[in-house]
Amino acid sequence: MTHKPAPCCIDRRGLLAAGAGSILAAMTATGARAVGPAPGEAARSPEHALEGLVEGNKRFVTEPEVCELDLAAQRARVAHGQAPWATILSCADSRVPPEIVFGGRGLGELFVARNAGNLADTATIGTLEYGAAVLGSPLIVVLGHRSCGAVKGACEVVTSNATFPGSIGPMIYPIIPAALAVRDKAGDFVDNATRESARRTAARLADSSATLADLIEAGKLKILSAIYDLETGKVEFLT
Repeated sequence: MTHKPAPCCIDRRGLLAAGAGSILAAMTATGARAVGPAPGEAARSPEHALEGLVEGNKRFVTEPEVCELDLAAQRARVAHGQAPWATILSCADSRVPPEIVFGGRGLGELFVARNAGNLADTATIGTLEYGAAVLGSPLIVVLGHRSCGAVKGACEVVTSNATFPGSIGPMIYPIIPAALAVRDKAGDFVDNATRESARRTAARLADSSATLADLIEAGKLKILSAIYDLETGKVEFLT
């Protein structure tokens, strides 16, 4: 596999590309049908990749019986290389497998990084950089979900000074600023914190990675945040 050289460092402030709301509005205005990349096809643009995720999640919610995979054919197709058309940073929660949530996606379609709380530590950022800069994935989605245990833990630290065994406490520490920011906001505390944490993680990616920032500036990458509803199966892209 040929590796592309990492782009040089630039000023990264304000480089997060247009949010999901404006992208979806543009799709609606043009009358585009959200079909996205076909199996084995690379995404033509970040918007094309987003169309595939939106359409796949809609299929997962309304017609889950059609989310079937021909794994043998897929395995043969991608055995010697991969070109995933979207990258997902999601929680490790067993109820939120991105490939299923986004419509029964098969081998080689999504590049996925997972950890409790969908956080961006050094290893995760490196993984996302590899997906975008080396594999050419034009879209990164930070996918939070409702009733997230890691976010609940951070909220309990804020409200009751809770402590957790082993490495769990240090693991959820990056979520605490998001929880503090929405502590007094109307609505469900954990849900608000989950949204805020996903937004902050998406913003941090471009701010902390010269590689991702350069791709954004070149129009080759967009980074969005989203939240998954465990009960309805719907993914809401956040602005």
